[in-house]
Amino acid sequence: MKRPPILMVILSVLAGLGIIQMTVLIGYSIYRTVEFHQQINELEGRVSLLKQDVADLKNMRQKSYDPEFLRQLARCQGFVGEKEEILVDKNARQDVNEAECRLPVLRP
Repeated sequence: MKRPPILMVILSVLAGLGIIQMTVLIGYSIYRTVEFHQQINELEGRVSLLKQDVADLKNMRQKSYDPEFLRQLARCQGFVGEKEEILVDKNARQDVNEAECRLPVLRP
């Protein structure tokens, strides 16, 4: 039986290595594409939250001229009006009740 020429063997080995390299490169590019899409989705979520924060801040800036809103905000922080009296029960709890300390609702 006749042996194949050495050049043909070398070319076959190089072609096999090229196929393996291309398979690895295609797999890596697919992996990078999936990673990029996950990062894009995460960043889009963060951007939407930041846009909501900007909208809330704009709304808060508009509401800052409303005396009733400012009164509610001050009351939430524990301030009392000039003509109001404070009644404190001796048996009252000292901790803060979170349900009573909510910020006023921001409606556009």
